[in-house]
This record gives sequence, C-alpha cells and structure tokens, in this order.
Amino acid sequence: MSRVTTTISVVNQKGGVGKTTTVASLGAALVERGQRVLLVDLDPQGGLTFSLGIDPEDLDVTVGDVLLGTHRADDAIVVTDDGVHLLPSNITVTQAEEGLVTRTGREQRLRVGLDKVAADYDWIIIDCPPTLGVLTVGALSASDKVLIPLQAETLAHRGVGQLLETVNDVQQFINSGLTVWGVLPTMYDGRTKHAQAVVEAIGSAYELPIISPSIPKSIRFAEAPAIGRSILGTAKNHKGAEAYRQVAAQLLD
Repeated sequence: MSRVTTTISVVNQKGGVGKTTTVASLGAALVERGQRVLLVDLDPQGGLTFSLGIDPEDLDVTVGDVLLGTHRADDAIVVTDDGVHLLPSNITVTQAEEGLVTRTGREQRLRVGLDKVAADYDWIIIDCPPTLGVLTVGALSASDKVLIPLQAETLAHRGVGQLLETVNDVQQFINSGLTVWGVLPTMYDGRTKHAQAVVEAIGSAYELPIISPSIPKSIRFAEAPAIGRSILGTAKNHKGAEAYRQVAAQLLD
C-alpha cells in the first residue's frame, strides 16, 4: 500500500507566536512515533534552520534554490539531530522571493519542488514567514492543512481575519483541497481566566476549531534552539514537550 504524504502549513503573519517552535516540536513528536518527517523553513531569517542546529550561513543550497528551479529539493535537504529532515533557509531566500515576483507559476513552485521528494515522507510541515506574501501563498498552495498558532493574549487575534481571507483566496483559485485544521493556543498561562477567555473568543469569532492541549508558556522553549534541538530533545519530560506529543497524536488519529 502506498503511503500518503500530508503537508501542513504553520501560518501566522504576526511574529513571535511560536510558529517555529510548533514546527520543530511537532516534527520531533511525529518522528518519535515512527513517522518520516520533512520540515521546510520558508522564512528568510532561517529561524527553524538555526533552531535545529544548522548554521544558515554555512548552507550552499536552500529552499530558495528549489523555488527558483536551480536545484532539486533533495540537493538541499539535511538530517537534524532530532531525526527530522529539513529543507533549510537563509537570507538568500529573500532574493529568491524577489525573483519569483516576475516568474511564471510562482505560487506553484514549492509544490512542484516538494512533489519530487514527497514519497519519502509521511508528513511535510512548512514554517511560513511572518507575512502573507508570495512565499506564504506558495506554502498554502502546496498544503493539505493549515495550522494557526496563536498567543493567548487579547491582541493576538488581530490579523486572523486577513489570514483567513488569504486562505480563502488560495482555496478558491489555486488549491481547493486546502482545509484549516485549527488554531493552536501557544504561550498559554492556564492560571488566568484572561487566557481562557481569549481562546474561546477566537474560536467563536472565526468559527475555527481550537486544538488542545494548549501549549504552556515556558522558558524551556527559548532554551532549546541554543542547543540546536526541539524541546523534545532537550527536556523530553517537560509539560510543553508532552503537549506537542498530544497534538501530534491527534494528527495521527
């Protein structure tokens, strides 16, 4: 029986909401469950690449070269200490993004590049840049599901409507099979009624599923990238690692 690859875009145009942490941690949790996982760093700042122990400045080939068609994805993929495979990024992806603006099929280029390696993986998870530009639209065009990490704070959901409009446009014109998996509350302090109320308000305002458990606020998430691992590699028994394992289990179910 052939294995089916599921591609997920982790998107929020607001920075600092735990996108990169979510991509790294979910990937590591799926690998723990015996899954083959490719993570894609689509952010020119290379945060995911760095946080998984790869120096962005040492890279000869990145996702930008795949988008421009000068290299294949398997020329760029590296294996990380967490066991996930990574299609890395660095600042050269900014030039690739600028170059794509005038290229034919720019929204389909990531999908075409990933199609060539998709059979090697059960899951492809894309860390999108904090904008709704050509790179993010390309990620949505290549994906089956959208996951929206969201800080459980009052101002965090400003911009969710705009993001959902972009998703709707992609569904209408490029990728009719795209679905929103839901909102994942991050940096969650369950002791406050405020955090609980924000999560409930977001779910009802946008009619989006809220994925549980919420990801707790913890300094351990900030410490992990300095070691080049996800929290599952640095603090495997921490409640944050366990929360991501539970989210991964839902994906597998």
